[in-house]
Amino acid sequence: MKTPAILLAAAIAAIAAHTSFVAAAPSAALDWHLPPYATLDGDILTVDVPPEAARQGCRVEAEIDLSAFDGMAFEAQIEASGERIAKPHAAWNGLKFQFEYKDPDSGETFYPNTPSRLGDFPRQTLRVRDSLCTQKRDARIVLGLQDTSGRVVFDLATLRIRECAPYWPVTNQTHRCEYSAATATVPVPSVPDVIPTHQPLRGCMSPGRDMTEDDFRTLHGWGATLLRYQMVRDWGKTGANRDLAEYEAWLEGRLAHFESFVLPMCRKYGLKVVLDLHVTPGGRNGRNEFAMFFEREYADWFVDFWRRTAARFAGNADVIYGYDLCNEPVQNDEALPGCDFWSLQRRAAEAIREVDPETPVIVETNNWDVPSAFGMLSPLALVNVIYEVHVYNPIQFTHQGIMAHPMGAAYPDPARGWNREYLRRVLGPVRAFQEKHGAKIYVGEFSAAAWAPGADQYLRDCIALFNEYGWDWTYHAFRESPVWDVEKAGPRFPEMAPDPGTPRKRALLDGFRR
Repeated sequence: MKTPAILLAAAIAAIAAHTSFVAAAPSAALDWHLPPYATLDGDILTVDVPPEAARQGCRVEAEIDLSAFDGMAFEAQIEASGERIAKPHAAWNGLKFQFEYKDPDSGETFYPNTPSRLGDFPRQTLRVRDSLCTQKRDARIVLGLQDTSGRVVFDLATLRIRECAPYWPVTNQTHRCEYSAATATVPVPSVPDVIPTHQPLRGCMSPGRDMTEDDFRTLHGWGATLLRYQMVRDWGKTGANRDLAEYEAWLEGRLAHFESFVLPMCRKYGLKVVLDLHVTPGGRNGRNEFAMFFEREYADWFVDFWRRTAARFAGNADVIYGYDLCNEPVQNDEALPGCDFWSLQRRAAEAIREVDPETPVIVETNNWDVPSAFGMLSPLALVNVIYEVHVYNPIQFTHQGIMAHPMGAAYPDPARGWNREYLRRVLGPVRAFQEKHGAKIYVGEFSAAAWAPGADQYLRDCIALFNEYGWDWTYHAFRESPVWDVEKAGPRFPEMAPDPGTPRKRALLDGFRR
């Protein structure tokens, strides 16, 4: 069924010229798939899902060409009204004005969507903004209701799309990163049986619990030289960490353990250590975004926290690898002025520099710190800034059996093109950022589920590339969840059991002993 849409050749040319929204044109058309509960009358699409069909929902889809926006951010809009929209089971479901597309280099699929609405709303403009500067293939547009009930009326004649600026600054594009001699080489702390080295530092992410001396003794025996100490609780829980007084009291406990035990143990066993604020003040909202990007109380507290923390630990640059400002930021909407994911980290980094000119600051990029998001990252114009990336590609392999990803994916997979060269392409945006800006890169997390076929080879290929590029790295994670623990094995999560000789452990130890 054909309806008016967008992206005529002339419209594409207008987009490339950075014009305003491109108007719909009668000679352009999309083929809409109309499932039950959807009707189309001219340009008016109505989706009316009764409560008893809420789990089924109604997604009206059509293929759409987004190739004009390769390497660009884009914004789309459509006019719609809604009635009786119920709360979905999952926060990312509900009202859909969504685009789905795949980045051919990484194989990742992205799902930019309009903010959710509940209940009734009068006719208004719905907007989607996507700031990932990737290629966009196999694209689809989705309208309707998912995992919920209600009635939505879309006016397809109002569908528009254009290139746009991201929600954060794009700046310092010719900046070359500066590092002190100590940070540029990052030698291992001197202990009797650890030889100082300028090779990439390598290690693990800590468990969420208090560490013991046996933990440090084991890491030392394995040959690790780097630890990422995570301060974490209520991971992924919406609405957590909103009581600042209670959050600060908990965080003080983690810092006290870091100060009284972790730092001395790192010195004793020859480890550099990353101080990782793994959950941020205000927590995450229903779209997994950081609350502090949209609520100034939390943003200002975040900046002050890092100023105070840097002053507290000044003089420990010999063992502190860096301050990891925030873990896996997500920002899909316009933030408060000075509070977007980049600007807020810049403010925190500047606060640290006010009290500590030497200890490195570690910055993560948007969209869970994935490699593809480095295409939209700007460097900070400060000394000793390290840029962190997390590697879980392809996620269908690394997270099989987790977060609704089906079991059975293997690595390598010739049919899907999953091999070391695939990983090289995935890491391409990070490598390009490194070379353009002279940036020091740190892989804060990488892993694959314990039961994933070929997980050991996946780790070997990742480590080989990290070492080739001169990136420091920490495996996720040491004696944390059994899913990632290289000292446990099993066919699935409930059946994990200790195993001191897993192939994944051998791969990791070989990486440590390079």
